[in-house]
Amino acid sequence: MSERNERDDENVDSGSLDLEERSSLRRVAGLSTELTDISEVEYRQLRLERVVLVGVWTDGTAADAENSLAELKLLAETAGSEVLDALVQRRQRPDPATFIGSGKVDELREAVEATGADTVICDGELAPSQLRNLEDRVNVKVVDRVALILDIFAQHAKSAEGKAQVELAQLQYQSQRLRGWGGNLSRQAGGRAAGGEGIGGRGPGETKIETDRRRIQSRAAKLRRELAELRTTRDTKRANRQRHQIPSVAIAGYTNAGKSSLLNRLTHAGVLVEDALFATLDPTTRRTQTSDGRVYTLSDTVGFVRHLPHQLVEAFRSTLEEVADADLIVHVVDGSHPDPLGQISAVREVLAEIGADGVREVIVVNKADAADPSVVREILAREPHAVVVSARTGEGIDELLGLIEGELPRPEVAVDLVLPYERGDLLNRIHESGEIDEVEHRSDGTHVAARVGAGLAADLAPYVVE
Repeated sequence: MSERNERDDENVDSGSLDLEERSSLRRVAGLSTELTDISEVEYRQLRLERVVLVGVWTDGTAADAENSLAELKLLAETAGSEVLDALVQRRQRPDPATFIGSGKVDELREAVEATGADTVICDGELAPSQLRNLEDRVNVKVVDRVALILDIFAQHAKSAEGKAQVELAQLQYQSQRLRGWGGNLSRQAGGRAAGGEGIGGRGPGETKIETDRRRIQSRAAKLRRELAELRTTRDTKRANRQRHQIPSVAIAGYTNAGKSSLLNRLTHAGVLVEDALFATLDPTTRRTQTSDGRVYTLSDTVGFVRHLPHQLVEAFRSTLEEVADADLIVHVVDGSHPDPLGQISAVREVLAEIGADGVREVIVVNKADAADPSVVREILAREPHAVVVSARTGEGIDELLGLIEGELPRPEVAVDLVLPYERGDLLNRIHESGEIDEVEHRSDGTHVAARVGAGLAADLAPYVVE
């Protein structure tokens, strides 16, 4: 027990250190000296990006549009930006040229000039032409929702697999948005620009964009090979759990719903907990057991969000397969959020995209200590297979554990056997993955009546009592 406590303390310390390290990179406004001579580049203040948000309301209610823009604000702040203003345009569909329409562009430019913003963030995925047209009209950098989420993932990825997945998603996004420098769009690598190759090296050559696209494709191919190797390791671990018939439970849900806090509460995992979107990206798996001794695994997964970029879904597919291959999904919902039912729908869309919509699901309404009781009642009315908990206070955790135990797959083969005392390893496997009805130690061995999985039943066949 003491060894486990020491290990838990180490895990908690590691999560605290991760949070401290991330917080140390935050800049505090008002605690720096701005030099007036900006020629001293190396001493200039490094400022957070000052952004204006803009969205297009095409369907749904006004509350839906406001919630979407509020979420974009949280995403921008998580990326380290300072939000100065926000605009919403009501349209049947986004303008194909400028996303928000020419009239709203003038209003946006005035807002940028009045606030001194240096970046505009659009609540949607923009085509390259829309980005270019907006930048030309507004005269500041323009990014869309996809680029913003990719930037957050790049900041928070820690493991080798996470970093490779994020870089691959960024390359896939950038490959469709390569741009030249105005009139230099078709700069060519012929003649001396080709490295002084002389005869045979002159001529039209390869344009700069073609070179960039080729390099992106080459780097993406290398990352896919690396991820394939890492996926082999993950598949081996998963196959090992399946071979030992250890049930798996995946904790999934909207970003910042409290998945990591719940994992810490259930298993003392000690993973990073932060009130920020996409605080943790790398999946964490911990072994735990039911009240009757059956072993199972709990896995924390990357959080979802409305309109999760398809590049990320594709790049993180090997990680998300942990959810699709699970025996049970613990779907965590933020009960204190303004639109928890919308979060549930968004998560289920992603689950369907990765092939996990057929896995059994338990809805866990988290943050009960901060949630509106009427909202909680509405969720429970729509989701009867649900439980209300607070990962912070521990409220409802025992009920959740009982619900998980009841939903875990039950061993299907009944066995009645006598195990020699030297085969304690088999008895231990029965304790870990089976359900024991009776155990009696006799002179000829250990008499066991239990229910076990098919694989373990085959190993126990020589000791079955006829």
